[in-house]
Formats: sequence, C-alpha cells, structure tokens
Amino acid sequence: MEINDQASGERKLQCSDVSKCFQLLESILDGEMGETGKEQMKEKLAKCQPCFEHYHLEQAIREMLKTKCTKQPVPTELANSIRQMIQESK
Repeated sequence: MEINDQASGERKLQCSDVSKCFQLLESILDGEMGETGKEQMKEKLAKCQPCFEHYHLEQAIREMLKTKCTKQPVPTELANSIRQMIQESK
C-alpha cells in the first residue's frame, strides 16, 4: 500500500496495491483494526479515489444488510425436515 503525497490534494485515480488496500479497509469495517488502522484508513481515503469509493460502497452495503436482514426463528417443522434429510444422506 503506497501513500502518495500529492501537492494538489487530489486523490489518485489508481491504487498501487488494490488487494492489500481492500483487505485493510474490510478489516477496519469488520472492527478488526485499532486506532492505528483507522488513522491509516483516513490517510488512504484522503489520497486514493478507488479506496475511497470501495470503502463507502462496502459501508453502504453493510448498512443496507443490517436494516434488511432480521433474525427470525426457523419453523420447527422445517428444522426437523432438514435434520431428517441430513440423517438420511449419511
């Protein structure tokens, strides 16, 4: 991951190490990084347009999933039917 200081303050249009940057951003979104990771993220997002876009897209997707996915109990009959099929396939 390359941090590219640009005098104009504009973001880079291409990321030098997309996969590594995306892993860092996803780790941060997953809550796996501490304050150091968050600071790296802020610097990266300020300087790299692809990372900025990826971060905000991932963040929006995660927020949408939180609001749309709800925990609902599985009907007992369905659970029993699945268990039976598993036992029969063994």
